[in-house]
Amino acid sequence: MATPVAQPQSEMQWRLLILLVIAVFVNYIDRGNLSVSAAKITDELQLNPAMMGQLSSAFFWTYALCQVPAGWLIQRYDVHKVFAAGFLLWSLATAFTGLTTTFTTLFAFRLILGVGESVAYPAFSKIIAKDFPEDQRGKANGFIDAGSKLGPALGTLIGGLIVANLGWRSLFLILGFGALAWLPFWMRSAPKHRAENAVKAEPVAEPTTMDLLSRRAVWGSFLGLFAINYAWYFMVNWFPYYLEKQRGFSTQKMAVLGSLPFAMIAVSATLGGWLSDRLISKGHTPTLVRKSFIIAGLLTGTILYPAGIATDDNVSMGLFLLACFAFGFATSNHWAVTQTLAGPGAASKWTGFQNCFGNFAGVAAGWLTGRIVNETKSFDGAFLAVAGMVVMGALAYAFIIPELKPIDWGTKEKAA
Repeated sequence: MATPVAQPQSEMQWRLLILLVIAVFVNYIDRGNLSVSAAKITDELQLNPAMMGQLSSAFFWTYALCQVPAGWLIQRYDVHKVFAAGFLLWSLATAFTGLTTTFTTLFAFRLILGVGESVAYPAFSKIIAKDFPEDQRGKANGFIDAGSKLGPALGTLIGGLIVANLGWRSLFLILGFGALAWLPFWMRSAPKHRAENAVKAEPVAEPTTMDLLSRRAVWGSFLGLFAINYAWYFMVNWFPYYLEKQRGFSTQKMAVLGSLPFAMIAVSATLGGWLSDRLISKGHTPTLVRKSFIIAGLLTGTILYPAGIATDDNVSMGLFLLACFAFGFATSNHWAVTQTLAGPGAASKWTGFQNCFGNFAGVAAGWLTGRIVNETKSFDGAFLAVAGMVVMGALAYAFIIPELKPIDWGTKEKAA
């Protein structure tokens, strides 16, 4: 298998990374805007929490199921063009959501949104695994993860204020059509990046699907991502709604305070990516560093449960900030685990399968939370489910995923 490039990355590669960060920022604003506007949508369209749970889950059905074909497309065709097509589709789906008048059409556009956004993470993994060495992947993934967390942070803040002043339909129209301005910059930068890296291309081993799915590390990453995503998508899709409906916050107050936990994850994700790379560059093993950051971050994330049930608003928000700060150390490192184990030849395929499995957590979190809240009229049980999930994720990374070193795809190791 090709040896990763060991030199500092070029200005062009970092410029492309900035565009990826902007893209994932838009990506997460678009998937989270339903939560920001949920209170207003439920009132106008007369939806109950169970129906909101179905809408929340709709995105994840197509997003998860399309991960495998997205990974295949990116492995076979130009990653830059496939990503551009997905970006265009999800932006248009966001814009046209602002024109919907029924539950059925809203559900349909959430399905289309999932199809478009499915290309994102297989593309990120392909680019980072190919162009960034081990001791720079934490930073690269950390920046992308920060963008994914700043999306809900600013989406909740600015989106909440737009909804309060202009209505929920304006939010979708502005975000969807406004995001299209990103595409010309991407299409101009991608050809330069391809030309710059053409001389570096070397043959890389690519596993078959059966070989990939026979590996213990693959299934450990599947379970780990499922747990991380359950907690993350619960926050993205339900936290603003929880603040308004259970804590009684106004839309404006929700917009301001509801953005803070997401901003905290963005800060810790950036810090965690930088710090983990620094420790690895000083001689600590990727296994010790990446696993320690992920496991400690997930276990500390169980504080989400006491935060959710605390009666005092100030105590609750303080605990949410602490839990989310810890959570960012996990999220900035888990994709680096996959990229290290997979190598450039398997990164997009592995990511596609992993994201397929892991994003059914969005289906589960949407459906289960909606049922719990609808039946109990409280989020307490929903926060307890989140705490249980992150413990499961910590156990997966601790005991199922082995030493972090590139897998030799010529061997026939089977899953434990």
